[in-house]
Amino acid sequence: MYYSNGLARFAAACFVLGIGGTAYAGFDEEVEKALNLEDGKYGKVNFDARYRYEYVDQERVLSTGRATAIDHPANASTLRIRLGYLTPEWQGFKAFAEYEGNQDIGTNDYNSTRNGKTAYPLVVDPQANELNQLWLNYAGLPDSSIKVGRQRIAFDNHRFIGDVGWRQMQQTFDAATITNKSLPDTTITAGYIWKVQDITSRSIGMNSPIFNIAYTGLPFGKVTVHGEWLDYDNTNELRNLGIADSFSRSTKTVGVRFDGSTPIVENVKALYTAEYAHQSDYKNNPINYHADYWLGEAGVDVYGVVLKGAFEELGADNGAAFQTPLATLHAFQGWADKFLTTPRNGLRDMYGTAKTAAFGVEWTVQYHEFSSANGGVDFGHEIDAQVEKKFGKHYSVLLKYADYVADPNRSATNTYSDTQKIWLQGSVSF
Repeated sequence: MYYSNGLARFAAACFVLGIGGTAYAGFDEEVEKALNLEDGKYGKVNFDARYRYEYVDQERVLSTGRATAIDHPANASTLRIRLGYLTPEWQGFKAFAEYEGNQDIGTNDYNSTRNGKTAYPLVVDPQANELNQLWLNYAGLPDSSIKVGRQRIAFDNHRFIGDVGWRQMQQTFDAATITNKSLPDTTITAGYIWKVQDITSRSIGMNSPIFNIAYTGLPFGKVTVHGEWLDYDNTNELRNLGIADSFSRSTKTVGVRFDGSTPIVENVKALYTAEYAHQSDYKNNPINYHADYWLGEAGVDVYGVVLKGAFEELGADNGAAFQTPLATLHAFQGWADKFLTTPRNGLRDMYGTAKTAAFGVEWTVQYHEFSSANGGVDFGHEIDAQVEKKFGKHYSVLLKYADYVADPNRSATNTYSDTQKIWLQGSVSF
């Protein structure tokens, strides 16, 4: 079986993590103490290790519209390590540096985008070593902090700016950010990004102001206003990714989001989210367009069982679609990652989610129906499922599955293909 070796490694990881999370809880406390150097007097060390096996079986769509299997399924067995150091605070200053590396462990029959194995489906976890974060923070101003350097930036649900934490290599930003909390119940963050280090460890230049203002003073929800002015450099790094004109990625986006919950009766509450954003061309983008983003989500939490139904649409105009290139895209439009780039005629996703915790395990199931925002194209459907078990504060194991079924009536505007993915994962984090 293609993934037998991965299953064996995953079983071993479960065994080790199970022991670490139960029988050796005292050991965890000793590790915590050791990493928090002299109770923080000399700073703090962080350590993170994550093993993952990923299996991908995908069809190839031919020019005739007929689908056939890609030459081989992908089998990726990788280990990601992070090691960082946070200095103690001095005169309002502190600094942080973090190494990140990803390595093939055993089977490496997959297309990482950098290894040349194009006969296999994509698994975007290339072997790489990088300086993941290196920043200086100053908190000496009232209710404010300023951070300069390579840093993690993630706003709200990561829909517009995120760290792509699902992939082995994190997305980080060379940026300057300032956060202020002087107004009641309000957090204001403004920043300027000049480089993105993406999940393939490539650096992509840009000149991009951003802001995010969050207000939590309402009893029934949180309101956020955000803006992103993404001005991409026309660099070789993007051309190497197959993007001939990176200026076409330059956009300006402004949006508002409302997210909250309200108790109905004891142990039952209503859940709701509404969001709108408008995007248009920016700076040297050669395409003149205006597109809208809409999200509506409603659900209930009944004794810890969460049920939600939602509608998300990324619009299109003049041959260009609403894009969110800095988002944690895996979290949206299905875990099979078929729509990391929005189709030219836009994308509409009608989906439902069920989630609960039982027997010490978190269970999640999702179902998606995809179509175009314009033109009535059916893009197919997808079902996703995940189970995750945490052992104490530091250990977890995860099993995850995605099954995307394309619409059989493929055309020039619908070249998506059936795809099945399985993930087996174990992680340790201190």
